[in-house]
Amino acid sequence: MVSLGTAAKLPVIDFSNQNLKPGTSEWDSAKHQVQQALEEYGCFRASSDQVVELREAVFGAMEEVFDLPLETKKLYVSDKPFRGYFGHPSKLLESMMIDEAQIAENIEQRLTTTLWPQGNTSFSKTLVSFTELSTRLEKTIRRMILEIFGMDKYVDEHIDSTNYLLKLMKYKAPQTSEPTVGAVAHNDMNTLTILYQNEVDGLQVQSKAGEWIDVEPSPDSFVVMVGESLYIWLNGGLSPAYHRVVVKGNKARYSAGLFSASRGGYRVKAPEELVDDKNPMLFKPFDYEEFLGFYLTQVAPGGARTGLTAYCTA
Repeated sequence: MVSLGTAAKLPVIDFSNQNLKPGTSEWDSAKHQVQQALEEYGCFRASSDQVVELREAVFGAMEEVFDLPLETKKLYVSDKPFRGYFGHPSKLLESMMIDEAQIAENIEQRLTTTLWPQGNTSFSKTLVSFTELSTRLEKTIRRMILEIFGMDKYVDEHIDSTNYLLKLMKYKAPQTSEPTVGAVAHNDMNTLTILYQNEVDGLQVQSKAGEWIDVEPSPDSFVVMVGESLYIWLNGGLSPAYHRVVVKGNKARYSAGLFSASRGGYRVKAPEELVDDKNPMLFKPFDYEEFLGFYLTQVAPGGARTGLTAYCTA
């Protein structure tokens, strides 16, 4: 039996101001709210006027791509772990992950032309616009987080070493009123996750007290989550958001996610400023792509795999 979520609500922080600049009172106010939210929940809702303008096109594009025949969707493959098309064994979840999505041509050349050899310009433009908006938001929030920890000097290095992955997800309607697990409880292993959902409920985040909080979908807000990579880089300074997806009813749930992660070849290591006698280094350095390769090849009873935090404490 899946437990229902509580009535608690995640904090909502306004990021609609396109002129939000470091050093201004507006920036400092938003940064303070980000700090409070992440310390308490590991996540928050970021409101944005701009995403409302894209909403209809984004979810229209997702319906269009997932309505393609299965044999067509399976054409979208990658030689890198966890990219390409994926159909979950549960039959409830299917997804598509686009690598280096911040480069507009990658969406067109790697995904669109694979699925629509004759072309589909509106599909590509929609995903490019969504990726540009969510990437700007991710960079703003990441800069704020580094400022909070006094690590401003690492901002450029952080951004330059980042790969942005765009993931499209569809949770099929389970056709039952009983809550059904669509994605088991987990921490994301990347740096930051920016999620945008359609109107169908399902996302739940666990509070510090162990209660599940329903994250109500909102047309004008993203859900921002700390991942294990950032937790490790901050030497435990912020905890990742432990979350799951629970679906019910007869309507499909769509979610678009931007996942920032370090590029292959870049070793993630807590900066020396965050390590001292009172705060020893908690985790060994890691290469994110090396870890994904290790994660993919593990064989364990029940399909369990070693997460990134465990991998870096071994």
